[in-house]
Amino acid sequence: MAHGDGSDRGIGRREVLKLGAAAAAGLVARGAVGGVTASLPANPVTLAAMPTRNLGATGYRVGLFSLGGQAAIEQPDNFDVAVPLIERALDLGVNYVDTSARYGGAEARWSERYFGEVMKARRAQVYLATKTHDRSRDGSLRLLERSLELLQTDHVDLWQLHALSRMDQVEEIFAPGGAIEALVAAREQKLVRHLGISGHTDPEVLIAAIERFPFDTVLLALNAADPHHLSFKEKLLPLAVEREMGIIGMKIPARGLILRSWTPPTDPASRHFGSTPGVLSMPEAMRYVLSLPVSTVIVGCDSIAQLEENVAIARAFTPMSHEQMAELERRAEPVHRQALFFRRWDS
Repeated sequence: MAHGDGSDRGIGRREVLKLGAAAAAGLVARGAVGGVTASLPANPVTLAAMPTRNLGATGYRVGLFSLGGQAAIEQPDNFDVAVPLIERALDLGVNYVDTSARYGGAEARWSERYFGEVMKARRAQVYLATKTHDRSRDGSLRLLERSLELLQTDHVDLWQLHALSRMDQVEEIFAPGGAIEALVAAREQKLVRHLGISGHTDPEVLIAAIERFPFDTVLLALNAADPHHLSFKEKLLPLAVEREMGIIGMKIPARGLILRSWTPPTDPASRHFGSTPGVLSMPEAMRYVLSLPVSTVIVGCDSIAQLEENVAIARAFTPMSHEQMAELERRAEPVHRQALFFRRWDS
């Protein structure tokens, strides 16, 4: 893999934008084949386990519940919990998993390590997503090289730009030598199948990036408190639907902070000191987001019991009415600041 030694500088900003326009016009294959595996992954249990939806225009059908690579799956030296949890997820029909080069520490990268232990035997059963938090071409390619090693695979199905939160990051990514060059190059080299973008903080940042490049997917933070501050479902979600993107919801329980089961910390040094118990059950929280036009939701789990509960919620899913969703939004308003802790707060 080239690391920018001067012999392979990749493409500049103009070329990236030309490539993006070509892709939007259908001149670049949107479903580029990853690695040496031509076919999309297939978990034989999924269709009987839970409803599925299209992952945008990728050609993949994804189960309503997908496994996130945080919680138990990012804790250090946690192989005895994390690996069986991932195995159980696939046994239950989960066919999409999401991790990152940053989960479990930027150096140790525990989350990718745990997934790799399962991928070495079950890679063909699951759509595998990871991310780069580096904003440069060369830095991102180095992260991808290590991701492939840790994940014990020759390709990932989705490579995403991680947690875009500011407009200057968008400019950096699209500047000459920026990370978008790495994404395009990795797809051309068949190291990745699809390209995505993610963010929690400000919908306008993600909108700006999507308007500059035809990403296949967007991973966005959504829960019942969303309408109360920098709403992602107001403008960003309709844009993603219009662009036929795969839409992956995250932060559904806001790391528990929107749930009635939340126990506020008593330590003043805690980030969430001063929070109050939440207002929703986990079935309500997940059902709300799944009633939006998302492809799937990713949730990190601390135990197999949590995992099994989430799969059961997905299996039993029926859409909420507009009135039911509005009621959950109303209930979430008093706790919206803690439930949207990941958003930009200027005051």
